[in-house]
Amino acid sequence: MIWLGIALTIATLSVAAERVVELPVLGAIHTNDQGVFEILLVTWDGKNDPAPPQLQCVMGGVRFGQTQLGAMAQAFAYAIQRTPGLPHAGTVTVRGTAYRPVGNDGPSGGAAMAVGFIALFKGDPIRRGVAITGTLEGDGRIGFVGGIPDKIRAAKREGYHKVLIPKGQIHDASWNLNELALHLNIAVQEVDSVDDAYHLMTGNRL
Repeated sequence: MIWLGIALTIATLSVAAERVVELPVLGAIHTNDQGVFEILLVTWDGKNDPAPPQLQCVMGGVRFGQTQLGAMAQAFAYAIQRTPGLPHAGTVTVRGTAYRPVGNDGPSGGAAMAVGFIALFKGDPIRRGVAITGTLEGDGRIGFVGGIPDKIRAAKREGYHKVLIPKGQIHDASWNLNELALHLNIAVQEVDSVDDAYHLMTGNRL
């Protein structure tokens, strides 16, 4: 009974050490105007090795290493930089089925990935109902992306009430986002930086 109690305690501590963030990611497909929505499961095993931490991605049964992840790896490095003083070791795994980090739309998920990885390290949950699209620039600004109307439609389809987009893109020759937002009854808000997006998506500030 004593050994059983010890084993259960160790198992409980092991589970408690792992952190999980559910991250909404938006995409656009050139063959339709419906957009793509996926919840990525981001887990951190909380182990002390390896250090620095390693990033891996499992999408549709295919495992990608850190050198293959492009914008996702950039967001991961940025999250580590923005969370000094916190432990950075172990393995972070991103799981999904539709999102492709090496595809043409990968960079437009950079801002979302940055928010997600920072939330993972800090232990902050992502609020349901708010999604974001935008690239991650080197200084933490959120850069321009395409296909925003399709991404807004995808978010609305999944019951989301707000989509954050890069500052300066609500007015564009290719679309009228104010009209679309009114038609779909969804809020569209411009954000300039990861800091702004993080506050809106978690309720906490960096």
